Amino acid sequence: MTTTDLLSVFPLLILILWACLVLLLDVFLKRERLTTILTAIGLVVTLGFSISQNNLNLTGFNNMVVVDNFAVYLNIIFLGSGLLAISLAHDYLKRMGINRGEFYVLLMFSISGMMLMAIAADLIVFFLALELLSIPLYVLAAFARPRVESEEAGMKYFLLGAFSGGFVVYGIALVFGATATTNLSGIAARIAEHQADIPLLTIGAALILVGFSFKVAVVPFQMWTPDVYHGAPSAVTAFMAIGAKAAGFAALMRIFVAALPTLSEQITPIIWVLAALTMIVGNIVAVAQSNIKRMLAYSSIAHAGYILMALVSYGQSSVASVSVSAALFYLLSYAVTNFGAWAVVIAVEKAEGKGLALDDYAGIGRKYPALAAAMAIFMLSFTGVPPTLGFVGKFYLFRAVIDGGYIGLAVIGVLTSLISAFYYLRVVVIMYMRDGEPEVRSEPWLNLTTAFTAIATIVLSIFSAPILQWASQAILSTF
Repeated sequence: MTTTDLLSVFPLLILILWACLVLLLDVFLKRERLTTILTAIGLVVTLGFSISQNNLNLTGFNNMVVVDNFAVYLNIIFLGSGLLAISLAHDYLKRMGINRGEFYVLLMFSISGMMLMAIAADLIVFFLALELLSIPLYVLAAFARPRVESEEAGMKYFLLGAFSGGFVVYGIALVFGATATTNLSGIAARIAEHQADIPLLTIGAALILVGFSFKVAVVPFQMWTPDVYHGAPSAVTAFMAIGAKAAGFAALMRIFVAALPTLSEQITPIIWVLAALTMIVGNIVAVAQSNIKRMLAYSSIAHAGYILMALVSYGQSSVASVSVSAALFYLLSYAVTNFGAWAVVIAVEKAEGKGLALDDYAGIGRKYPALAAAMAIFMLSFTGVPPTLGFVGKFYLFRAVIDGGYIGLAVIGVLTSLISAFYYLRVVVIMYMRDGEPEVRSEPWLNLTTAFTAIATIVLSIFSAPILQWASQAILSTF
């Protein structure tokens, strides 16, 4: 192992070794509070080292991993999501009677897989990263044992996750058969030299797209999402909705934009249909939901469609960088809004699955005005109403799609956003216009997370230009 190899995976090694250390300490000390603190310290230290890699552009292990601004941007999202997940879980796990130290260890291992996904430059590494991030999530989904819903969520997630992994492996095998390499730069070179079996390569790329579509919950591969989001502990669901989705899209962007742009003529129609179906199905089915967790699950599906919409024009060199930077910006805006919304859900949720019906939010506007105002901000951001981060994110996405010439898809995105306004604003109406006696938990870290994300949703929308520029720089250094 050379010095460059070590530097390229240094933050990842720190987090994995720290997770192992915390696991050993938790076994002997059995002090959950100490485990929480140590986990937060590990994530902060890893975040600092990851930021220090900005503009380095390192490759390691014979070009199997690459550290560029694209990877650093995504690692910041992953590690920041981990910190927010800890703040949501700290008091929630105690309240639900599932306060066990292994939660935080599993969280760190899953984040390690996400970070490996961000720096992967070889299809084999992508598969290893997929398994490393997924296996801890399977356990976390079933963490609220012996609750039947949680155990069912873990089992469904495991079975369909393993099934989707099979698609990825088979797709990698076909790509290797078509190009005699699994390295992204090698695949691109083989295609450029006309030494690739294009029909076989196209089938392999389609299978990889299907496999990662399961991970990001794209229609028609979304069937696991509502049950898993509903049955898993809410703190896990909040983290899963961001981490797994961002990691999946990181893989799709890296593979298709960097290695397979010449297949855009064959792949683009598939992505177009998947994006349109995901936006339509996710938003329409969400209208019929009366449970807040299932509503947010279908909302997550719909947002996967919006992000996928940006990848439709990935084969056009003139707009590919704009499209990918818009997708990266939207991932960040969705992360901030999503954690805020789930913070409110956790505040209202009670033991044994109570407090999750939409009717349980009646009267919050009168009794807890600050919490209701925060939830209103998050719902407006999800809808795409200014001046929120969600509006800016959708604006950049729609602009990228229109620049690519896919006006019909942009129209579908706008129309489905109007549909989403019904079920998002319904929550606001229930909070402010219906009488009720809601019971809300006031916990320090939960309140801090809610306030931070609500303020960030507004402030970052006003100062969005630097973030978009940061995302654009991440693309210019990569693609």
